[in-house]
Amino acid sequence: MSYEKVSQASEIIVGTKQTVKALKNGLVSLLVVAGDADHKVTSKVIQTAEEMNVPVTRVDSMRKLGKSCGIDVGAAAVAIIK
Repeated sequence: MSYEKVSQASEIIVGTKQTVKALKNGLVSLLVVAGDADHKVTSKVIQTAEEMNVPVTRVDSMRKLGKSCGIDVGAAAVAIIK
């Protein structure tokens, strides 16, 4: 399950803006996107991941994704760093 991958990852980036930067710099091995996040928020990060040939995994809940990152708010996108 992707929540477990996020919680076990040694380094992650939370949030779309920082994730787009990391994707462009070639630092990301996997992108995890919450299915209940606003499409306007996630579309750019998903497009960038596809352009950089980074696999995109979808999970159902922003809240659970944020919790697996160790934060008290929801997360729309999380990048797992190489």
